[in-house]
This record gives sequence, structure tokens and C-alpha cells, in this order.
Amino acid sequence: MRVAIAGAGAVGRSIAGELLENGHEVLLIDKAPEAIQVESVPQAEWLLADACEISSLDEAALERCNVAIAATGDDKVNLVVSLLAKTEYGVPRVVARVNNPKNEWLFNEAWGVDVAVSTPRLMSALVEEAVSVGDLVRLMQFSQGDANLVELTLPDDTQLVGTRVGDVAWPQDTALVTIIREGRVLVPSKDDSLEAGDELLFVAAPAREEELEDLLSPPGTRARDLRGQGAG
Repeated sequence: MRVAIAGAGAVGRSIAGELLENGHEVLLIDKAPEAIQVESVPQAEWLLADACEISSLDEAALERCNVAIAATGDDKVNLVVSLLAKTEYGVPRVVARVNNPKNEWLFNEAWGVDVAVSTPRLMSALVEEAVSVGDLVRLMQFSQGDANLVELTLPDDTQLVGTRVGDVAWPQDTALVTIIREGRVLVPSKDDSLEAGDELLFVAAPAREEELEDLLSPPGTRARDLRGQGAG
């Protein structure tokens, strides 16, 4: 897979390193000469250019990329890069970094963003995920498809403990994608039983989140307000 990353700062270089270790091709783009630190990620391609300029993206051959990542520290730049990548070059997957949570509402399909990653929101959600049991925590928002990645740690006193996954009447537009149990990642099958302390990861429509939390909560409780209000 070929990936273009706009923004060769610490975030962009870290992403590039991870992708290269996983066998992908990576192009780092930055307009600041001091950001072009080839020795820091020598396996990557580097381009000194303004990723907001069509001529720069032509030189980068963005149309050949499977993924574009807008990872600069400027939300305006990330929005422009995302829009150009999607509308001018037809990049199938566009991921954008949100620096200021106040700008999250802009990072959507209208601006070409498939997945928005807000570092402050993500950190907050991960803190909530680490300390909360029985509360639904929103980890990430997917712009296309109107769905979120949400997590809930199954409490001891929920009636679903011991129930087979295939026997649970999950809400519509909800999919259980992973069970994390005692440090192991399990791909759930219909015959797996739910256990107290399981971390359950779902992809769910926002309108179904309260219904999902009610289903997983102990009897006599009601869905609480989401405390991790989105990492996307």
C-alpha cells in the first residue's frame, strides 16, 4: 500500500515509521526545509513541497496513493489537503489529524475526510476506557457511514455474563468486532460466551449507542451520558 503523509513533524515521522515497519510505501511531504530530516526515516520518500498546492501533489503522484494522511499541526492545512486528496486525486482513504477539538465538526465527508483523529479527544477517551466499567466510551468517529468505534468493559452484574454472542439480540446497525480478554484479542464467534471484565469493541451507529449501553448495563440501570465524546 502506498501512503502519502502531509506533515513531516514528529507525528508524521512516527506514523511513517510504523507504516514502513508493516511493509508499506511512504511519502513524507513538508514545505519547511528543517522538517526534511531524511536520516530520521531513511526508508521513506521525501518531498520538500507545499501539500496545499496542486503542483506539489502532482509531483507527489497522489493519484497513485491508497491512503493520504493530513498530519500537520495546522487544521486549515489538514482540511485543504484532505479535500484535494479526495476530490482532485480520488484517494480512496483520507485520514486527518484534528489539532483543535473546536474544529472537529469540519472534519467530515464534505471536506474529503474519511477518518478524523483528534488527539485531545482520543487521549480523553482512552483515559475513560482505562478506568470505567459499564460505561460506553466512544473511541473514534468514522465520517463515512455514520458510525463510531465504541468500547465497554462488561461489568460483573450484567445479565449477559455467560451468554453466547450468537444469542444476544444486538441493536440494529451494531457489530461486535473484538473481545479483549486477559490481554488476548479475540475475534468473536457466535459460540463464544461473554465474561465479566471483557472489553467489548463495537462499530455502531450513533443513534444505537444508548440502546447498546442499556443492553450491556446491569438490570435496573439506565444508559449514562457518554463520557468519551468522540476521538474522531
